[in-house]
Amino acid sequence: MSQIDPRAIIDPSAELGEGVVIGPWTMIGPGVKIGDGSVIHSHVVIRALTTIGKNNCIYQFSSIGEDTPDLKYRGEPTRLEIGDNNTIREGVTIHRGTIQDKSLTSIGDNNLLMAYVHVGHDCNIGNNCILVNNASLAGHVQVGDWAIISGYALIHQYVSIGAHSFIGAGAYLTQDIPAYVMAAGSPSQPKTINSEGLRRRGFDRDQIAAIKQAYKILYRQGLPLEEALEKMALLAADEPAVQLMIDTVRMSSRGLLR
Repeated sequence: MSQIDPRAIIDPSAELGEGVVIGPWTMIGPGVKIGDGSVIHSHVVIRALTTIGKNNCIYQFSSIGEDTPDLKYRGEPTRLEIGDNNTIREGVTIHRGTIQDKSLTSIGDNNLLMAYVHVGHDCNIGNNCILVNNASLAGHVQVGDWAIISGYALIHQYVSIGAHSFIGAGAYLTQDIPAYVMAAGSPSQPKTINSEGLRRRGFDRDQIAAIKQAYKILYRQGLPLEEALEKMALLAADEPAVQLMIDTVRMSSRGLLR
């Protein structure tokens, strides 16, 4: 059975699943959908055309699905979609998309967004990601699965962050980072691969060694990009985990941080 505090303000068109908890002074706008078992604490604002999946927990003073401040935005009915099992801590701000992109901001499953994180319009965050306090994503940022973005990191618009990557505290990232790579600094520079993160996720010694060798080919041998990718492809033939790094390099649209 759902538990709705009588002091909450909920639009009649909102759809709430089984066992949803809504705290006092929270506002749920028209067309909002909240899946089974989700908990929305007090003083949260969830705006129109936001869909939230099952078993999410959103803490106080967060603003979810608000209009983007992008000056091109003219009130179009754009969307925000959030998957299952996410934790969104205090003061997080997440904006809906714009019609100049896909009209959609999306967040996958099992993510942790710590206090005062900002997710701009048209961003796409995968699964099992961690965004630490005050990390900020500008518009159109892509974040792959299992990425970690440390506190106070600033991510420029249109940047892509590959799966299993790690962005250091206070980083200012202006170009794309491939899968598995650690970057830090302001402006950011690639440092090494996220070996510890890979070990924690079950990558074996041979996989990590191959990924490290691919990193050296890409970043340490001074090769032109296409030549580096050809050498990396030879590694991928023996160790398929390397292919993800190759794919994220080839999909880079803003330019590779190198």
